[in-house]
Amino acid sequence: MSDRPRNDDGQYADHIPPERALEVFDERDDLARPLTASDVMTALDCSRRTAHNKLETLVDRGRLRTRKVGARSRVWWVPMERGPDPDDGRPLAVDNAIRDAALPGSGPTLEVRREALSAAYDYLASNPEAKKADFLRDVYHDNPAGYESAEAWWNAIQPALKGLPGVDPPAERGHLWHFLGGD
Repeated sequence: MSDRPRNDDGQYADHIPPERALEVFDERDDLARPLTASDVMTALDCSRRTAHNKLETLVDRGRLRTRKVGARSRVWWVPMERGPDPDDGRPLAVDNAIRDAALPGSGPTLEVRREALSAAYDYLASNPEAKKADFLRDVYHDNPAGYESAEAWWNAIQPALKGLPGVDPPAERGHLWHFLGGD
């Protein structure tokens, strides 16, 4: 039986945000395996209806996709879509990492910041050894992403750049960024 606290009416007293259901997908050993409502129900210690509602909310928000796999069965998965330009030569994992990078802003502001991150990645791929000054000189001016200074731009872009596949950031007190490849 469940250890979750209940209120005086017997209902669960705690609230499970939809994002918690999304975390269940990140906790899988096999990230490609779709999940069922039962999988999420077990992981969250909630009812099947609650799990289903959280999953459908995430589908509505575009965070998950779903498909019927039988008369009464359904699975959900995290979409891994191709980048905006399938011919950009980058691996899908890089395009997905750029799309999911933690950059400040939302809407059009977030999009131009993703484009700036993409430009920084492409620059490093073309120049496998680069310094901060190189990015500021060669990337920032064409991709300011709404930042008024190169330093503010770098403070937003460089943490996200570190997390992209194939990027080897400088060691502590180092200056050279290296590109190891996108696979």
